[in-house]
Amino acid sequence: MYSMTIIKDEAAAAGDWRSEVLDSVRALIRRAAPQATEEYKWKKPSNPSGVPTWSCDGIICTGETYKDKVKLTFVHGAALDDPHGLFNASLDGKVRRAIDLKQGDALDEPAFLALVQAAVDFNRREKTG
Repeated sequence: MYSMTIIKDEAAAAGDWRSEVLDSVRALIRRAAPQATEEYKWKKPSNPSGVPTWSCDGIICTGETYKDKVKLTFVHGAALDDPHGLFNASLDGKVRRAIDLKQGDALDEPAFLALVQAAVDFNRREKTG
């Protein structure tokens, strides 16, 4: 059963390309991890909508919208195999890795599905380990 709550953010309300990217990411996460949930975290005055955060036995990734990109940050990205080279940001971090998508960028869907599943598998190993 799919339990992800869809919450629209400011980009989605504006109906721009960033909302389309987030909608695509939501659909892909739903395919890769049907049991995942979505909520908005880290609400603050400068970002009252908060940051969409997908979880399954721990956080999988977040999806932040910026003027020129959508940043998908995998909380434990440094621990995940990325054979297709999706990570293109935050590469120097010891824990996180990110995918920056700019307008018109295509996301390798099979590689992204595998990456989401790898993040879920990592969370489950950490939870039981």
